[in-house]
Amino acid sequence: MIDSGNAAIVSVLAGYVLVLVGIGWWTSRESSSVSGFYLAGKKLPSWVIAFSANTTGESAWLLLGLTGMGYLVGFHAMWVVLGEVLGVALAWTVVARPFKEFTDRYDAITVPDYLADRFKDRGHALRIVSAVIIFTMVVAYTAAQLVMSGKAFSSFIGTSYLTGVLIGAAVILVYTSVGGFKAVAYSDLVQGVLMFLCLLLLPIAGIWHAGGWSALMAGIGQADPALLQPMGAHGFSLAGVVSAVSFAGIGLAFLGAPQLLTRFMSARDRRQIPRGGVIAVACIVVFDVGAVLAGIAGRYLFPGLADPETVFPVMATELFPAVVAGLALVVVIAAIMSTVDSLLILASSAVIRDVVQKILRPDLPDRGLSVAGRILTAVIGLGGLAFALPGENQVIFWFVLFAWSGLASAFTPVVLCSLFWRRTTRAGAIAGMVAGFVSAIAWALVFKERFLDLYEMIPGFAAGFAVTIAVSLLTEPPPGAGEEIDDVRRVVGGPFTAGEGS
Repeated sequence: MIDSGNAAIVSVLAGYVLVLVGIGWWTSRESSSVSGFYLAGKKLPSWVIAFSANTTGESAWLLLGLTGMGYLVGFHAMWVVLGEVLGVALAWTVVARPFKEFTDRYDAITVPDYLADRFKDRGHALRIVSAVIIFTMVVAYTAAQLVMSGKAFSSFIGTSYLTGVLIGAAVILVYTSVGGFKAVAYSDLVQGVLMFLCLLLLPIAGIWHAGGWSALMAGIGQADPALLQPMGAHGFSLAGVVSAVSFAGIGLAFLGAPQLLTRFMSARDRRQIPRGGVIAVACIVVFDVGAVLAGIAGRYLFPGLADPETVFPVMATELFPAVVAGLALVVVIAAIMSTVDSLLILASSAVIRDVVQKILRPDLPDRGLSVAGRILTAVIGLGGLAFALPGENQVIFWFVLFAWSGLASAFTPVVLCSLFWRRTTRAGAIAGMVAGFVSAIAWALVFKERFLDLYEMIPGFAAGFAVTIAVSLLTEPPPGAGEEIDDVRRVVGGPFTAGEGS
């Protein structure tokens, strides 16, 4: 029997799923081509790409993982906020416009498309390396999101972890197979608005129930004074500095993770970028500050939780009536879906566009390729499901960061060099991608514990940049690359100027 509280939660969730199916149906007729399915025909407005980028970048990691970090380490988690706000701001002001200009010139649909054209890669090495990295990390990332789904359903309505994972996977796979990138982007908008409202209201409710800000700070200080310290339990020591740098380093991925770069590519025109940037930065501030403060308030109100990453659903169900708790569950599921559908389409595009269409079968028609993309998207999702099923005890924060760092370390150094350094070469790009990816993974698996848990994205970025630059200096850039960069710079202008044709 479902009690009245759970019935209200389930009803809200069912209504939300119907909204998503409606969005998928509305946009499905525009996803019959490769460009339509994977990039919404490059017709999206600023407010859609802004919310889509943030919800894809944050996911349920924000709602369960970052609130859990606020619960565990208190104000030390604010270093994550600093890193992400800076990363989002730099991405929209420095990276987005030149990247949009380049990809429009090349008529690129994927990030590997852009890299192959930028470096005149006729041998397809960049496409193949990109596809392998994306496919590997997306399966891990998807598994992490489905772990979150299991925890969310278990915490809100008392299902088993396994049932929660299966429900989450079913909803995600059905919805993703209905619509293409346009459906993903507009569902991200709905999901982002819900996340924004929830992370604005939940910490306010938590602070109010704690008796106000002063009472909360006093109670937290009595429970553990380190929770009030910006450097955490380590204090101002080498370990504390490494921890702070690692948390702030999470934001580096916003500068070039491929699932975020596709949002810039999908914009209607370059004028959407400055408008979207303002929305994105304001949104990320509310997202991250709200998550950390909610976790801190939860530590005071509900001390001793066995799993800190359940603090968000515990607060929602205990502080609000059942209908509002149902909306909170919808927000968690929305965050999961906003990332998983984007990742599945990213991996599918790397195979269908960059391997099948560009290498194996360039003669296949668009409609057939889009159908194959839908099928492959579902298959990749099932692969992530297989990894998530036994993973109830996995810690979301670190599992997501592992996949996040692998993708970002492979692509961001190479993309930044390709946009701003005239001497970057094809060989340097290939070597840099491999070095960044391998270094991040090796650091996480072998070296991390020996070096004060320094976050793997930092050595991954260092290796990616160093190898890209070193190999590029030993090889020749493609003809006309310097002139092309100069022309793009002239057209788009600087970070705070309009440029030509804007």
